[in-house]
Amino acid sequence: MKDLVVMDPKEIIARRVSLEIRPKTLVNLGIGIPTLVSDHLTENLGVFFQSENGVVGLGHRPAEGMTDRHLTDAGGTFTSAVPGASIIDSAFSFGLIRGGHLDLTVLGGLQVDAQGHLANWMIPGKFVPGMGGAMDLVTGAKKVIVAMLHSAGGVSKVVPECTLPVTSQRRVDLIVTELAVMAPLDDGLYLLETGPGVSVDEVVAATDADLIIKGDVPQMDLSRTA
Repeated sequence: MKDLVVMDPKEIIARRVSLEIRPKTLVNLGIGIPTLVSDHLTENLGVFFQSENGVVGLGHRPAEGMTDRHLTDAGGTFTSAVPGASIIDSAFSFGLIRGGHLDLTVLGGLQVDAQGHLANWMIPGKFVPGMGGAMDLVTGAKKVIVAMLHSAGGVSKVVPECTLPVTSQRRVDLIVTELAVMAPLDDGLYLLETGPGVSVDEVVAATDADLIIKGDVPQMDLSRTA
């Protein structure tokens, strides 16, 4: 395994999120960093990845020269399909999401606040990310994990209160960045783990939101498997 201290930040996030995925579950991976999560899981776990554009059973990213222009994820990135995969229409796909059949969704974020509210879209008409199926996913999935870089341009994305439009009033369950694993609960935002080689003080300094810290905070254990 690579030296975890020098591992790419996005790979740290994807690897840590993969440890939250249980065997034989139905999981949605959002656009961006979340699409990297499946690379850290083996197919024998029986996990089926769903994409809102109409695929149930996404596989790993195909090798160069093995792409199929008809098979992409929701972000338009070429993907593959595992044995037993299904191609469904958009209505069926969103029926799975809105009907509460997803065990987990992993979404990127522009901001998450101390109350666990996610903002992962911006004002329509601007050259910035759109809504996609995020509202449905945050509302409908049994568990919601946000996988994002801790800051953008040196500005913390973990904030006291979102200044961008909130995707849903529902609180997310877990926030994973390259610096920390955090959980928003009724009484505030808890720091559960720090990133490889990252101290608690470094996480606090890089985070605009107040963090609740109880006892010794362990570093992410990325050597274990799901």
